[in-house]
Amino acid sequence: MVALNYLTAFLWLVTFAAASPIPDVDRRGPFGPIRFPQIDPRGLLCKLPFIRIICPRGGSSNPTCSTPIGTARGVVDPDGANRYSVKYANANRWQPSTVATTWSLPNGSTNITALPLACPQVNADASSVSEDCLSMILYVPATLHVGSNAPTFVWIHGGSFFVGSANGPGLDGSKLAIATNSIVAVIQYRLGALGFMAPDGKTNLAVGDAINALKFLKNVVPSFGGSTSKITIAGQSAGATMVRALLAAPSASSLFKNAILHSDPMDFGFLSTTAQQNMQSHFNTEINCGATDTACHNALSLSTITDASLELFSSAASFEPSAGMSQPMRPVRDGSLITSSLDSASFPSMSKPVLINTVVNDAGPAIYGNFDEPMGEQMFQAVVFGTLGEDRGDTILSSTHYPLPPTVNGQLDARPTLETMGTDQMWKCPSWTFARNYIQNGGTAYIGVYSVGATYPSNDGVSFCAQNGVVCHEDDIQIVFGTTNSPTAAQSSLTTEVHKRYKAFMNNGNPNPSGVSAWSAATSSNLNAKDLGGSSAIPIGACDPSFWGAAVPYDYQVYP
Repeated sequence: MVALNYLTAFLWLVTFAAASPIPDVDRRGPFGPIRFPQIDPRGLLCKLPFIRIICPRGGSSNPTCSTPIGTARGVVDPDGANRYSVKYANANRWQPSTVATTWSLPNGSTNITALPLACPQVNADASSVSEDCLSMILYVPATLHVGSNAPTFVWIHGGSFFVGSANGPGLDGSKLAIATNSIVAVIQYRLGALGFMAPDGKTNLAVGDAINALKFLKNVVPSFGGSTSKITIAGQSAGATMVRALLAAPSASSLFKNAILHSDPMDFGFLSTTAQQNMQSHFNTEINCGATDTACHNALSLSTITDASLELFSSAASFEPSAGMSQPMRPVRDGSLITSSLDSASFPSMSKPVLINTVVNDAGPAIYGNFDEPMGEQMFQAVVFGTLGEDRGDTILSSTHYPLPPTVNGQLDARPTLETMGTDQMWKCPSWTFARNYIQNGGTAYIGVYSVGATYPSNDGVSFCAQNGVVCHEDDIQIVFGTTNSPTAAQSSLTTEVHKRYKAFMNNGNPNPSGVSAWSAATSSNLNAKDLGGSSAIPIGACDPSFWGAAVPYDYQVYP
């Protein structure tokens, strides 16, 4: 029974790719405490004077900018950029959103220092969330002005499409904006059932939200000095899955130039319409509303909806295996908005340059966050078979790719092997397969692996993630944003390098500015994976197409 319980826990863990842990009703889950949006008091401290350069401004330290939809009012962020919070779209419950036509502060606020309330999510305090949550935060260098032709960097937060917000830890875009001379926009979108489980069967509402955020930006960034032809979308974990969904949506193609994906859990593809319908039926039963009973839908309390959303999140894989356990509510290949699966079975012609990044220990929090004691061979075999099934499990165990480490003081600990396998299965190998398919269909792709990171708050309780040389899932976020607290020399160096590379990529689709080592584009014969933070060659290992994807199929191949 103990082995079975550990197996059940592992099935949750090894497939977990969310940017936040899965909660339960007592605010804890098998991955640790859930992280919720925090009200950021930085705006109250924004009293610093600055020079009038960007746009006409109101008095003292409050920047203003005239846009086609009204006057934008902001504050000076403590790290130097001008910060504007704004509502980008409107949406009624379980209806498609529409782009905002007037410049409005989020949530009906009159306080320009206020940051957006998060979208409704489990266990969040009622005062910290709102259904009126389709907002973004803009960070604009004070040196920009109309005609600057600056790029825009759009960040889509992770959280398993279940939790998260634009106010997440480390997502202050001020330093990134100044270092790259770009406008940084951090957006949020509807989560969980409110974003993906409309009772009447409408799909991809949250994807539509992200598209409307891009449309909004197209309209307003010229007023802040931005170019409408240099918009780069980027995201981490579920945010990267959203980026991939936008790459697969023809209607979004004209809205951005380049894309950056950080630790996209590509092992599971987009949901099929059949899987979506199966999950939808289950959800409708939970809320006890008919598909077309809008009066019932609108009468539901947020707590009822989020409770039903949690129940679906927790149970979906038990009745719909293709849903998986990491982000079962996710974009749907509906044939209208999303027309391609973007996997080895369906890949259209591609043209946009992409950066495809993972970290060296993406599975670290999942494995070591649950198994806090050494794992013996018997348990290792149990979780491999339980996760992959008999055929794929046999192939893994008989291969030379995942040898067990040597016994130390008479004790075997298989967790390092399991962590490597989990990272390969969910993140590294499917991402590299995606890159091969992308370039074979006309696109340009650069592959990166972060070997230096900064421990993200959600990983603080995982001792493995604190070890030297370990970079866990999410540990690249603060490197990208330049928000690492008291960075080491290695962290500062990598942040400077990443800012240079991302600035070049945003401007011309190539992450190779002068003064840094060459980052070669992937080819059909050599992926040229770049060690971000070191100089080592990144080995292909098990990520050869003859192993993962063939001998050991990805889950999107097992559950098409």
